[in-house]
Amino acid sequence: MPHLVWQPSERDPECLRSITAWLAAEELENINASIYLDVHDEEWPVGRVDAAVCINMIHIAPRSATDALFRGATTIMSAGGVLVLYGPFRRQNQHTSSSNEAFDRMLRAQNPEWGVRNLEDVAHIAEKEDLDLQEVCPMPANNLAVIFRKR
Repeated sequence: MPHLVWQPSERDPECLRSITAWLAAEELENINASIYLDVHDEEWPVGRVDAAVCINMIHIAPRSATDALFRGATTIMSAGGVLVLYGPFRRQNQHTSSSNEAFDRMLRAQNPEWGVRNLEDVAHIAEKEDLDLQEVCPMPANNLAVIFRKR
């Protein structure tokens, strides 16, 4: 997507190093240097954005990270901004596949605060932060792309 400017961010130092190495190898002009960002931080180190993308995070983080993600995203986006989540979700408290159910059990065994989230619960959190669920797109490996728009 060369017509977009991307700002990668990450909390984990090892992942930040990996992002930096990939960026150096690829030499893409529309991707800024990666920055440290913890969704729990009160202020995020970015200016205004049109969209935010969060990939494979909310299931490997405590519920507070989901709350903080929506709260932080709405502070950096103008009305009409888009937040895209990508990852596994349950629908109406049901797993969408047996592999996601097994993945959920593994995650919860590692940390009881982790786990595949119920999409309707996530949408409810988003609503409280002025984000409306716009679209749910099935993706490979039983994942979903979930698109929210800021009011």
